[in-house]
Amino acid sequence: MSLPHAILTALLEKPSSGLELTRRFDRSIGYFWSATHQQIYRELGKLEAEGLIRALPAEQPARGQKKSYEVLPAGRAELARWTAASQDPKPHRDALLLRLRAAAVVGTAGLQADLLHHLELHERQLAEYREIERRDFPPGSTSTQDRLRHLVLRAGIDLETFWTQWLRHALQEFAELPDHQPG
Repeated sequence: MSLPHAILTALLEKPSSGLELTRRFDRSIGYFWSATHQQIYRELGKLEAEGLIRALPAEQPARGQKKSYEVLPAGRAELARWTAASQDPKPHRDALLLRLRAAAVVGTAGLQADLLHHLELHERQLAEYREIERRDFPPGSTSTQDRLRHLVLRAGIDLETFWTQWLRHALQEFAELPDHQPG
């Protein structure tokens, strides 16, 4: 249910075409809510059919011209309703954690290399988030929009910090494991 709300949020920030939305998802919203180009276009169609957004009139009619969309009052109302509604957190599902649990009964072959790979990925993401923070959120930003956007970024920084610390700990544990392969 959240993809339509992510799209409404992005369109309220700036009316955009589907392609522009896809690019913006890749650079910002996609860090915590990903969507493919096809999913975004499908949702734009649904949101337009539901009367929550509309295509902006083209400056010059042309065949194959990209449509830009804006949020209508009903879309803003839906986003406000959704934002105010209470939601319980979703249970965390992670294949790596499940694979570690399975390794206790079938052996650890290949997992140490994958833990290293995950660590590299999380370190890269953490560095990218810290660069965004340095570039886009200088000390003293006081607007509500900046503070809330920074709060979302801080969640990403804190999660990546957790994962990098946990993965280092897991790798240390792996280094201390006997060469035992349960069978």
